[in-house]
Amino acid sequence: MATPNNDRLAVLIDADNAQASIAEELVAEIARYGTASVKRAYGDWTTQHLTGWKKHLHKFAIQPVQQFSYTTGKNSTDASLIIDAMDLLHTNNFDGFCLVSSDSDFTRLATRLRESGATVYGFGEKKTPEPFVSACDKFIYTEILRPQSAEKAAVAGSPGVPPLGQILRTAIEATSRDDGWSSLGTVGKALLNSHPAFDARNYGYAKLSELARKQKYVEVKEVSTGEGSSALYVRIKP
Repeated sequence: MATPNNDRLAVLIDADNAQASIAEELVAEIARYGTASVKRAYGDWTTQHLTGWKKHLHKFAIQPVQQFSYTTGKNSTDASLIIDAMDLLHTNNFDGFCLVSSDSDFTRLATRLRESGATVYGFGEKKTPEPFVSACDKFIYTEILRPQSAEKAAVAGSPGVPPLGQILRTAIEATSRDDGWSSLGTVGKALLNSHPAFDARNYGYAKLSELARKQKYVEVKEVSTGEGSSALYVRIKP
């Protein structure tokens, strides 16, 4: 697979379910994981419900996909998004998919996309059911994308966000060498593998390195790797 910043991504937004107020922050966050080659937003654009999204469509080159609500209580938007996702998957033109919704109905879609080798990034509110969160390679709670301080944005203690001490200790111990030290990058991968919703911003820190340095039970050291670059290593304090 290509390096993260070169990945071709298909961004599929459940506009009926996702909040338009974080559209700009959402686009910026997705850019961290690759290039959004396709951007589509699904919903009934004839209603007033999606007025908030309409002003973002042209600004961010998001293609609106009209889906009428034919039957009360049935979400035809979900079906349309799922069909398009599978069509895009079978083109073999995409490295990953960004599913923007807090709806657990997309759990099976996320699982199916991963089974085919695609990376799945989920974006939803902290109310998102755990099965959908776990079905993604990485899940980002949209509360942390809002333009506010890290302290206010932190969602630690919310459903799906496990206690930091428990998961950080486990990840360090699972990846450490005989001397107890572990590469911070390796620890980060272990955290994501076991908890797709892990993100330092969930706990009020901008980066994993900042988070690790603030934990009293974690020792951090910087090791030179030559040519002016370095790597961080961590271990549980004796």
